[in-house]
Amino acid sequence: MHNDTFIFTGVIVKENNGFCSICIEIDVASEGLTQEEAKLNLIEAVSLYLESAIENNLPIFRPVPKDENPLLINHDEVIETFDIKISLDMKVHV
Repeated sequence: MHNDTFIFTGVIVKENNGFCSICIEIDVASEGLTQEEAKLNLIEAVSLYLESAIENNLPIFRPVPKDENPLLINHDEVIETFDIKISLDMKVHV
């Protein structure tokens, strides 16, 4: 986390009929028919997870298990890694 922003790592892997995306620091995943759709869906899923975690006092960091981390188990299948930057000024209501 940098000052007022969470920074997480997104990973995209090609699957049979589309793309799978996963945030490895918080074990949130999504998918899409295109690489860009998978990326945008993951960013939305991470934002929603963080809002819910903060609102419900849940742990934020819960990394992907090492035996499921695409960067460790099938690095050759990784198409893209990217930063997911989420501002801390998100609106969370209780």
